[in-house]
Amino acid sequence: MTRSGGHSYAERVDAGDARPLTPIEHARRIAALAQEKLAADVVILDMRPVCSYTDFFVVCTGQSPRQTKAIYDEVRERLKKEEGLVPRTVAGEREATWILADYLDLVLHVFTPEARAYYRLEELWGDVPSVELAVAG
Repeated sequence: MTRSGGHSYAERVDAGDARPLTPIEHARRIAALAQEKLAADVVILDMRPVCSYTDFFVVCTGQSPRQTKAIYDEVRERLKKEEGLVPRTVAGEREATWILADYLDLVLHVFTPEARAYYRLEELWGDVPSVELAVAG
């Protein structure tokens, strides 16, 4: 149960009241959670045409190592609590200039502005399409 007395997403899936998120829905969910913590320049890259180990990258920027850590912590805690999901591996938490969290179907990259400019993932993977953050509805 959640603090508000409702059931978590994971509990609803287990009870058959909800279906698991698709990889793109999961990517959009993570992007939205990052935006709630004021992540900037949030993009979802569709890695399926060029990559066999994941479907999507969610890339975003925090203005400082402290904010990148807060963004990652929010995503991790909300997904764990609401959906029962935890990343398979996490790297960069201590330095918090580039935090990488591997959720298998997608990889979350949270950068400081300097690290994002240095590593330029969007340029490195420039041939992959980006995905709309939210579905208009």
